[in-house]
Amino acid sequence: MILVTKWFGVFLCDDSKVIGKRLMPKDPKLIAEKLAMMQRGSLLPEEIELSEGVKKLRVSERRQSELGKPMLFDSSFIDAGAYGFSGELMHDAMLNLAKLRTSEPIPKDRNIVQAIRHLDDLIVSCNLLNERLHEWYGMHFPELGDHAKDKRYCELISKYGERSNVIGELCLDIESIGAEMDADDMDAVKNLADTLCRIYDDRERTETYVSQLVENVAPNMCALVGGPLAARLISSAGGLDRLSSLPSSTLQLLGAEKAMFRHLRSGKKGPKHGMIFQHPDVHRAPYWQRGNISRALAGKLLIAAKVDAYKGEFIGDTLLGEFNKRVEEIKAKYPEPPKRSERNKQKGKRRR
Repeated sequence: MILVTKWFGVFLCDDSKVIGKRLMPKDPKLIAEKLAMMQRGSLLPEEIELSEGVKKLRVSERRQSELGKPMLFDSSFIDAGAYGFSGELMHDAMLNLAKLRTSEPIPKDRNIVQAIRHLDDLIVSCNLLNERLHEWYGMHFPELGDHAKDKRYCELISKYGERSNVIGELCLDIESIGAEMDADDMDAVKNLADTLCRIYDDRERTETYVSQLVENVAPNMCALVGGPLAARLISSAGGLDRLSSLPSSTLQLLGAEKAMFRHLRSGKKGPKHGMIFQHPDVHRAPYWQRGNISRALAGKLLIAAKVDAYKGEFIGDTLLGEFNKRVEEIKAKYPEPPKRSERNKQKGKRRR
């Protein structure tokens, strides 16, 4: 016996015969509510009712796995028209389903995905405008780059403009080699600097928002790798739920997709880590220890992601302690780089 759920009903089948059924109400709104429950991963009351008392039940969807063992099944012989359900009714039901799902509350991890991408856009904008400002204002006062950086640099230009005013503000005793600049040109440079200042302010606010948001959504991941890296991992995976369902090996390589595809195409050495390379214990480690440390970190991160996704208790401190202990074990076990002969053997295995 196999349980099959269609948009118009739930059916209990024996090979290609329907031996039991529970049809959906012929109301597009009610059908949409049932379909929304299925998309959220819930069981329908009709499915539970029809499966009661059936031994060795098989199901056609993984969502129904608590009722029986999932298996592939061709249910194309179950036709909606045979049970009085028309194509127009299906069309109306799907429209109602779309409206219902799009109006649902937005999960917090989806906000993390959008916020971290917005932050990346701001970082790119800061870098581009900063480079333009240095080139433009550098024709007038090239020495300022040695005395002010980033936001301070654009604030000085936006507020004081002329190099004599900036020199006075910084209390410098220097003679600039830059050229004079007309008032109209200086106004344009100051406008650029003012725009860059506002972007820096927006960037700081977004960084604060992302840190607070990810600490609420994924506290265990934050305890392991900090808020910014946890947010980037969630964003790269497309959400916390999807991240928690990935294998640890995939989590380990998130952010290194190009290197992985290059390895698959050309047979070159594959990557050992992706964006988790930003973690201090990984990027500060010697090259021969990074693979093992990355693997250990990915394993602990996956546990943290699962606990966060299913709203479990906070175990971040425990996971961090276990990870630090594993790092010390790796450092003690591999204190020296592998000998040249061992490296050559490993390269030979990869070629074969």
